Amino acid sequence: MPTAPIKALLFDLGGVLINIDFDHTLRTWSAFTPLPFLELKAAFQQDRAYQQHETGEIDAVQYFDHLRAVLKLNASDQQIAAGWNAVLRDEIAETASAIREARERLRLPCYVLTNTNPTHHAVWRQRNAQLMATFERVFVSSEIGLRKPQRAVFDFVAREVGVPPESILFFDDAMENVAGAKAAGVASVHVRGPADVRAALQDLTASKK
Repeated sequence: MPTAPIKALLFDLGGVLINIDFDHTLRTWSAFTPLPFLELKAAFQQDRAYQQHETGEIDAVQYFDHLRAVLKLNASDQQIAAGWNAVLRDEIAETASAIREARERLRLPCYVLTNTNPTHHAVWRQRNAQLMATFERVFVSSEIGLRKPQRAVFDFVAREVGVPPESILFFDDAMENVAGAKAAGVASVHVRGPADVRAALQDLTASKK
């Protein structure tokens, strides 16, 4: 458990609160490229353009042009966007339930920190509005110009939340983001499934008794 008193809970979105599956995106795009699926999958990377898209340095039109070149896509912006949004799947109900229960027991503010882009943001903000309403604030990389695992993004969140980094408990499914948070002094949990979230929240509740 964290050594400092926890005063805020911070959750990743994709892979923690909402399931994501890039295979759905790639299978949609496969209709618009001569690349076989495995080659398409190998060609799609979270490269510099991907990261720039998530920090607002380039817009969707520019990023989709990049995808056309890299993935040999013969598709309109609308067709690329449809595939792009197919990555967003269902809410992880067990995790959402564990967070609601923990909020009642712990009385701690809860926040979301997500690496995302405006196209995806527009979808999940509307589709998952009820889930998002349970959080005090949602920090979106493309709005704040910072993304995980940069230390600066965790420092930014701590300042905005108004608690020191060591008083935040952070949940993420990507080890590089967990490592980045820990380097910033943020207590972190690597989420491999809903059970990890529930167990960490139960341990936190027990430590406060």
